[in-house]
Amino acid sequence: MKLSCLPVSLYNDIFTGKSTVADWIQFGAELGLDAVDFSIKFFPERDTATLNHTIATLEKFSVQSCMLACYSDFTHPDPTQRQRELTNLKADIVLAKTLGAKFVRITAGQNHPGVERTAGVHWVTEGFRRALDEAETHGITLAYENHTKGAPWDYWDFSQPTEIFLEILHALSDTPLGVCFDTANPLVLKEDVLALLDKVIERVVVLHIFDMREAGKFEAVRVGTGASPIPQVFSRMRQTGYDGWLSIEEASRSGQVGFEQSIAYVRNAWQQASSA
Repeated sequence: MKLSCLPVSLYNDIFTGKSTVADWIQFGAELGLDAVDFSIKFFPERDTATLNHTIATLEKFSVQSCMLACYSDFTHPDPTQRQRELTNLKADIVLAKTLGAKFVRITAGQNHPGVERTAGVHWVTEGFRRALDEAETHGITLAYENHTKGAPWDYWDFSQPTEIFLEILHALSDTPLGVCFDTANPLVLKEDVLALLDKVIERVVVLHIFDMREAGKFEAVRVGTGASPIPQVFSRMRQTGYDGWLSIEEASRSGQVGFEQSIAYVRNAWQQASSA
C-alpha cells in the first residue's frame, strides 16, 4: 500500500501563511506517509527559490510528491476564460513534474448558470484532450475526479450527477485519462458509490479516501466515521489487483488526531480487505 494525503484541514493555515508547505511535508513525514499531495493554491508564487526549497524539503524528509490537485474550469461560458484555464492547467502540469508528482487531479468545471449539458460536455472533453497532450509530454497522468466543489469555486461541479461524469469519461475512452475516484462525493446527490466504482474501476489511478457524515449532506467527517462505504470500496479494488496510490482527503478539521486516526483507519481497513 502506498499512502498519501491531501490536507484539506490545513488549507486555511497554508493559504493564509500561518503555516507553510514545508511544514506540511514535515508533518506528512512524521505521520509516516509515503507521499504528500498538494493543492495548486499552495503555490501562489512559483519562483525558482520556492520550488527548490519545496523539493529540498521533500528530499530532507524522504517523502515523495504524489498528486497535485487542480481546479480546472472548462465549463466557463467565456471562451477566453476557457483558454486561460487550459493555459493554467498546462502550467500546473509543469509544476507537478517539477515537484516530482506522478498525477494531476483535474476537474470538469463549475456548473455555471445557463451552461447547457451538450455544450459543457464538449468544452470539457476538448479541454481535457488538449491538456492530455501536454501531460504526455511531461510523463504526468491526468486523473479526473468525480468531484463536488473546488475550494475556490462558487458553484458545484458540472459533472454531477454521475451520468455526466461518465459521459465525459466515455468520450475520452481512447485516451490515457485516468480516474481519481472519490469514495464519498457521490453521496452528495445520494448516488451509489459502489455502482459508480464498478463502472470506472479499470481506469482508477488514484483512490481518494474521503468521508461524509450522511448521504445528501456535504459535511466532511474523519475518514471511517461517516457514510462512505470505504471497506467495500477497498474490497473491490483489492479484487482487481489494485496496488496504486491511496490518498486520504483529511477534511475533518479535528487537528493532528484527525490525521492520525484517519491514517490508522485506512491502513487497518486496507489490510482487512486484503485478508478478506
